[in-house]
Amino acid sequence: MFNRSSSGFLRCLAAVVLFASAGSVQANALAQAPVQFSQSSLQNTAAIESSGHLVLFSPVREIRNEIRSDVMARLPVSGQGQLFEINRDASREAALDHYLTELRARGASVLYQCSGIQCGRNNVWANQIFQQSRLLGRDGSQDYVAAAVEDENGTQWLTLVYTVTRGNLREYVWVEQLEVGAGASIPGFEASNGRMKGPVVVPWTGGVTYRFDFSADDRRRLTDWAADEGAEVVLAAFSSLQDGELLEAALERARQAGDALAEVLGKTGVSRSQIRIVTVGPVVQVEDPDRRGDRVEVLVIKR
Repeated sequence: MFNRSSSGFLRCLAAVVLFASAGSVQANALAQAPVQFSQSSLQNTAAIESSGHLVLFSPVREIRNEIRSDVMARLPVSGQGQLFEINRDASREAALDHYLTELRARGASVLYQCSGIQCGRNNVWANQIFQQSRLLGRDGSQDYVAAAVEDENGTQWLTLVYTVTRGNLREYVWVEQLEVGAGASIPGFEASNGRMKGPVVVPWTGGVTYRFDFSADDRRRLTDWAADEGAEVVLAAFSSLQDGELLEAALERARQAGDALAEVLGKTGVSRSQIRIVTVGPVVQVEDPDRRGDRVEVLVIKR
């Protein structure tokens, strides 16, 4: 029998399966670029105002001097790009991890991510897409991330992050923070109409007892989100399938981890009546390397 309760569960499950991670965030916060990687120095800032800014969501190719990509769009945007040089005692990998953490904190959805030669030719990214000669480097030493989020007013924002190691071993990061014009469609982005926040990814370990890699900032953020009247807190419990493990066992481990995290959230002020646990286990795979393995993804749905 299909009732209101089952309808609510299916709505939560659909949110999890679709990974609708376009959280509702205050617009004034999104107008600012992600916090600068601390071990870097700003080299220059460029204003970006375009009715057809080229954004790629797949590897780049150049054919007869034309940029080609399986998924790309020319979008009306306004914002800025910033070029940072990474300190010699830091690394490009650490910088990328920093920006991915910043994007998750904003509730952004990673639409495309590539590394090394999978991104395509570096000289095309540097000269033709970003038009920054200091980004010229090695095809095998580059990373690119395109992420989007929707604010509480329904405005969509794009963040593009590109890192590279040059031939002289100097490393750079290029960050674009862009407001997308009304009515434009971002490939692969599921707008949430400002109702969804998250996911916050909480890795877990253990069996009989569980430990969660759950920062104080993430706890405060979830508590604030859940404080909205009528908010539902969805815990999508994932597990990896271990060698020789049956699917049922992996699902049970995930379910128990979800229950344990619900207890933790209860101690931070989130009512148990708000929480819905969706056991996913290993049956849904995500391309984002930071969203793999044993974890619980927390999504807050506003009424």
